[in-house]
Amino acid sequence: MNYANPLSSPDPEAAGMPSAPIGAALISVYDRTGVAELAAALSAAGVPIYATGGTCRHLSAAGIDVRDVGDLTGFPSLFDGRVKTLHPNVFGGILADRTNPEHVAEAQRYGVPSIAAVVVNLYPFESTVAREEATLEEAIEQIDIGGVSLLRAAAKNFTNVSVLSDPAQYPAFIAALPAGGLDLAARRTLATRAFERTAEYDSAIARYLEAGLIAGDLPGSLALTIPIEQPLRYGENPQDRAAFYLAREAKLPEQLWGKTLSYNNLLDLDATLRLLVRAPYGIAPAAVTYTHRAAIVKHTVPCGVAQRGSVADAVREALDADPVSAFGGIIAVDGEVDAATAAALGEFFLEIVAAPGFTDDALDLLKKKKNLRIMRYSRGMPERIAQELRVRSALGGVLAEDDDPQAAPERWHVASRRQPSASEWIDLAFAWDVVRHVKSNGVTIVRDGITRGICAGQTNRVSAVRIAGERAAEFAAGAACASDGFFPFADGLIAAADAGATAVIAPSGSIRDAEVIAAADERDIALVFSSYRYFLH
Repeated sequence: MNYANPLSSPDPEAAGMPSAPIGAALISVYDRTGVAELAAALSAAGVPIYATGGTCRHLSAAGIDVRDVGDLTGFPSLFDGRVKTLHPNVFGGILADRTNPEHVAEAQRYGVPSIAAVVVNLYPFESTVAREEATLEEAIEQIDIGGVSLLRAAAKNFTNVSVLSDPAQYPAFIAALPAGGLDLAARRTLATRAFERTAEYDSAIARYLEAGLIAGDLPGSLALTIPIEQPLRYGENPQDRAAFYLAREAKLPEQLWGKTLSYNNLLDLDATLRLLVRAPYGIAPAAVTYTHRAAIVKHTVPCGVAQRGSVADAVREALDADPVSAFGGIIAVDGEVDAATAAALGEFFLEIVAAPGFTDDALDLLKKKKNLRIMRYSRGMPERIAQELRVRSALGGVLAEDDDPQAAPERWHVASRRQPSASEWIDLAFAWDVVRHVKSNGVTIVRDGITRGICAGQTNRVSAVRIAGERAAEFAAGAACASDGFFPFADGLIAAADAGATAVIAPSGSIRDAEVIAAADERDIALVFSSYRYFLH
């Protein structure tokens, strides 16, 4: 081993442990961002550089003095590049403990060189499988073996080796070279990130294979190795710490204007986008469907949702559904925001406006509000997040659920004597679609494609119905009412009728269903039972 020119300076906190000695740097990267600058700095510091295939050619073309890793292993790259670095001269050079005399003697006996810096980023498995057209064969070829092994080996021996797994780490490493390199604490930080990266990578592979080969099953284990996207100023409250973590294959909506998103903004934006997803019930009679939907959320609870033929009309009606609650809310629409829509939005104080597109004149109008966050999401994003595994913490563990593809399809049946009218069917379907997103006990009242009364989070269902009816006021007359759970007593349905509703939808399953049906018939209510419930906790 060559111990000249240490890569890192002695660390006074390392209890006498010597700094990592120089041997060489091994570079094998798929993402070549900044790697030529890094290699130039290493070369200027007198560090020998070995690199694999394409990386070696890239650095050589940049004028860097670099040797192929085959000079270490005695083998060329084999099997279409599947085997390049798996060799004792590479892994021995990384893993040998420079403070152990036996390791030093063994390295000298077998001619194993010292490798004190490992620079590796992995094949783009996550971005490959994020493409809808990606095949299983393509995915398999993007599973990195040698790169993951190099990162783990270098991270294990961080007392002697610096491991760089991300181009963002290069500048600090380069800056430390003139002083002898990174200290032990910095090397440990880099090692931690390397292990996090390999865990993320393995988890992504497992998730992909599970989704493709074990359809219908939940994951056998849940590895939440999700990299940090950005620290947040605070959590739900200022005294809480928080950060946003995002899977590499996922994409945030693009922020076009306004302040940075907060913890609560992110929760509300998720809740609002989910309201744009129309459930494929396929069970109500064919009727006129509205082209566009607008949804407003406050504290993850819908406060105004409307369906109309234009985005502008949907926005106006959603805002008008409950203008008091809409103040300071978040709105999302499922179509392009034009100038007319922006003018309607401009009349309210809103935290976020989210849409799949904005015209230039709409953006000019919206940007007059300097604190308004303008978000452009990709088409299909609401449907994608609605299909993902839903996770949350509980009792120190994690709960996870998704929509079971093997579950029996939802069924509706009219339990009352009176059948719903065509317009009632439309409003019942819409009310049922919205109540799925209302905290239990949840109730929605809808008339003419607009939510008029929404009540969430009550501890008894009859109170939820009464509050929703009070909020709907005169608009409850002739409206449709949806309850996310069954009526345990007839009083909930009676409260809906007293408010003015003429059609009600709820799950069946109460031991008093017969009493509820009798109450509906007595008041000439069209009562529809669903085989599904939609609790939201």
